[in-house]
Amino acid sequence: MYPSHASTAAALLFIIRKAKPHLSQPTRSLSGNRPQTPPSTNSIKARNSEATPPPRASTGGTNSPPFKTYMNFLSNTNDDWKADEDDMLGYDDEDGDEFGLPSLSNMKRRANKMASQNKANAGTLSPALGGSFAMGGRRPSNNPANALHLINYPSIPGDATSKEADVINSRITRINKFKKLLQASSIPLAELRALAWSGVPGEVRAMTWQLLLSYLPINSERRAATLERKRKEYTDGVRQAFERAGLNAASPGRARGLDEAVWHQISIDIPRTNPHIELYSYEVTQRCLERILYVWAVRHPASGYVQGINDLVTPFFQVFLGLYIADPNVEAGMDPGQLPKSVLDAVEADSFWCLTKLLDGIQDHYIVAQPGIQRQVGALRGLTARIDSALSKHLEQQGVEFIQFSFRWMNCLLMREMNVKNIIRMWDTYLAEEQGFSEFHLYVCAALLVKWSDKLVKMDFQEIMMFLQSLPTKAWTEKDVELLLSEAFIWQSLYKGSAAHLKGGPSKPLLSNLQL
Repeated sequence: MYPSHASTAAALLFIIRKAKPHLSQPTRSLSGNRPQTPPSTNSIKARNSEATPPPRASTGGTNSPPFKTYMNFLSNTNDDWKADEDDMLGYDDEDGDEFGLPSLSNMKRRANKMASQNKANAGTLSPALGGSFAMGGRRPSNNPANALHLINYPSIPGDATSKEADVINSRITRINKFKKLLQASSIPLAELRALAWSGVPGEVRAMTWQLLLSYLPINSERRAATLERKRKEYTDGVRQAFERAGLNAASPGRARGLDEAVWHQISIDIPRTNPHIELYSYEVTQRCLERILYVWAVRHPASGYVQGINDLVTPFFQVFLGLYIADPNVEAGMDPGQLPKSVLDAVEADSFWCLTKLLDGIQDHYIVAQPGIQRQVGALRGLTARIDSALSKHLEQQGVEFIQFSFRWMNCLLMREMNVKNIIRMWDTYLAEEQGFSEFHLYVCAALLVKWSDKLVKMDFQEIMMFLQSLPTKAWTEKDVELLLSEAFIWQSLYKGSAAHLKGGPSKPLLSNLQL
């Protein structure tokens, strides 16, 4: 989309290939620990009865690779949604159960530690709210543009070098470009998309995302009424969902009346969501995410809740929460429970509606048999054959089925391959693309796969599977992500809708519903 000429793309590809040797490739973590679950009484009970077994070991050879059919594959993917294998602060490596999950005693120790930290942090709260509240004590506005004049611009330290000062000045200039667009009475979305493609400053990201998702109206006169109505609609939806079961929505799940299968799976998955990030270990955060996912599931019975959707809500929650917390490190900042209820209600409602907007475009990923994911996996196989035929043939010779490694890439939108901050940067570009999550994501996955081509063609089946299921991307920087997005743009520019490139394609037919 931005830019649009194939000749420019080809030139850029040459430059990127020259630059690739400089791309850092972090060492793969040698930790063998399982994802570790933050303390939660509900999750402890669920874990005792529902802990899933460890994944099957892959075996080498080309004659009988595992998971030959899609449905057989689905029956063996319980661990696809497990969090990364990094150690989590506060858990002892030796103090876990047979599944690698923390023991009850360890969880209690960490809960006590978190409580002590919360008390210590309470002394740093601002006088206005008793919290690091970015809006200076203001309640959430029904017109986010009103808060643009409250932006805290980065300051230039006195000892900054000229290069550092230029970087800060460039950031300030970029913030002002967004600010000018966002303060317009009618926002030109095409200009906003073009500006957002290269990244959105955190100071204006929340409003920009809401506009690009069509959650906020582009007409400023309609925003207040729309936000008030949508936030109230969500609050009413939560009340209806949980009052029908005779429950208090703040502590759900303790009485009959809910869709117990859905609620049970959500209550298992939420403690496993980003367990290494402090923000997601807080009780308030987990309850917010549970309500969002449950209400979404009951409103979308065709798909219901599917594991992986719990990951997709976290970027929204984190970005919108950051609007009200002054600490730029939202992941390790204050406990959201210290914020006013009106703020939490707004963050929760906005996260719900933006998640809904995102999933509306890819809902066939999550209905029965997940045809959207099957379609994208097939398209990725064909696209890889066109971009890198040597890699494609090697994977086929080794008996590697694309669904074995790319199912999670499509289902979780690479959220298990990268940290949340980098995913947020990727979503700036996805939202700037008109079909970012349904189409551009395919090219990002292709760029990610062929990036490791030189390594993969030297590996056998088992080595390939181990590598692709634990990519060395956890320590990537924003620059690494931007390079990946640039490569994805090149492949999209060269191959989208280009039937001439089907020559020499894969032996298996491509599913044509997704245009390449």
